[in-house]
Amino acid sequence: MPDFPTDSVTPQPVQSGLSTNAAGTLAYVTIIPAIIFLAVDPYNKNSFVRFHSWQCLFFAGALFVLHLGLSIFTIVPVLALVTFPLHLLVSLGGFILWIIVLMKANQGQMYKLPVIGDLAEKQANAM
Repeated sequence: MPDFPTDSVTPQPVQSGLSTNAAGTLAYVTIIPAIIFLAVDPYNKNSFVRFHSWQCLFFAGALFVLHLGLSIFTIVPVLALVTFPLHLLVSLGGFILWIIVLMKANQGQMYKLPVIGDLAEKQANAM
């Protein structure tokens, strides 16, 4: 029969939930976590998580409007040749900005995008 140590170590309680940095980062994955974080306790009480959730929603909305606006110009055949590279440029710029805000949220920084960041900050502090 094996000998067990007599001095046992008491386990530390497990903290439930995500850290604020992880929640802020996950808010940018899609708009679904951002909406969930704005609706569920304790994340909707944290200004850091609320800021990143609102910024994600405004960022997704801005990208949607830009792509929709460019799509309207594809009705004219000659402009379709011009708007295709612009779609790619908007997508590439959005991807780069998305990586930046993911990294900044993971580092615990409230990095504000131009215009969108100010709107998100007002919404996050409105509660």
